Amino acid sequence: MKKTKKLFILPLTLFLSLIFSSCTKAQIPEKAPSIPTNFVFSKGADVGWLPQMEATGYKFYDADGTQKDCLQLLKDRGMNTIRLRVWVNPSNDKASGHCSPAETVEMAVRAQKMGMRIMIDFHYSDTWADPGKQAKPAAWANHTFPELLNDVYKHTYDVLTALKLAGVTPEWVQVGNEIPGGMLWPEGSTSNWTQLAQLLNKGYQATKAVTPAIKVIVHVDEGNNNAKFRWFFDNAKANNVKYDVIGLSYYPYWIKSDYITTIGDLENNLKDMASRYNKEVMVVEVGGDYTLVQNTKDMLVAVIKAVKAVPNNKGLGVIYWEPQGEKSWSGYQLNAWQSDGKPSPALDAFKN
Repeated sequence: MKKTKKLFILPLTLFLSLIFSSCTKAQIPEKAPSIPTNFVFSKGADVGWLPQMEATGYKFYDADGTQKDCLQLLKDRGMNTIRLRVWVNPSNDKASGHCSPAETVEMAVRAQKMGMRIMIDFHYSDTWADPGKQAKPAAWANHTFPELLNDVYKHTYDVLTALKLAGVTPEWVQVGNEIPGGMLWPEGSTSNWTQLAQLLNKGYQATKAVTPAIKVIVHVDEGNNNAKFRWFFDNAKANNVKYDVIGLSYYPYWIKSDYITTIGDLENNLKDMASRYNKEVMVVEVGGDYTLVQNTKDMLVAVIKAVKAVPNNKGLGVIYWEPQGEKSWSGYQLNAWQSDGKPSPALDAFKN
């Protein structure tokens, strides 16, 4: 199956490379973006591992044992949004590679055909970017800061243009993934807010140049930590960072605390971010221990309730990170799938 996948992706990769080489100069006819005009709460999943899981032969089943498309299983549980990470030039590693621009376009088209809303998460790296690591792509490693600004703009513009040409207009775009310490280290570290602000604004400008209606997200971890968020977004404001939505991660497991002790802090932080900065807010990553099914379900119900409690519909939604990444395939403890290939009952939290 790997050989078949490579044969399928290669032509698309070549096609997109041609687009990428010319799209910054091309004039693309503007189409009405496929973005809802009426408020609909977003409930969804990040499924970056899904194509690799399928390529390695993993099968997905409904509760009655019927084999089904994973995206359909998620949709049947009330999800309406798919979040996709994109790396610049990733490896072919099963769990820590893929998610190239070409694969991201392919997956976004597939998800949109199923009626899903799309979020694109730019890591600006060849692999995982998170609070502990923000490595520059290898191709950008020796670039000057002005060159890095151009890199961020062009990469963002090119990927979103390729999506647009494929008929997909994301509703949201993240510039950076979990960036409390900045991104593209060391140049874009929070030790140099002036430069970080410029990099973030290049991502914003590129996004709006493709489709102005796309909402740009800036994403920080530990959504229950109000002090961290105030520090980060006060600095963002002082440095004129442009964005539309504050994205939060919330993982009780990683902060070694049951959700019951921190859910109130999450709700208060969501409300504070919305009022203090006059922005919309969204939990773009959440997850719970797959072995604690009821606890994870209860946590998800509480998180959805907390986001919906933000006044004036400024709480946009909740995204589960890799629910389908079953432990035997991924090694990931916070998936929401069973060893028999069926969704965890914890995901029923998204049905209401």
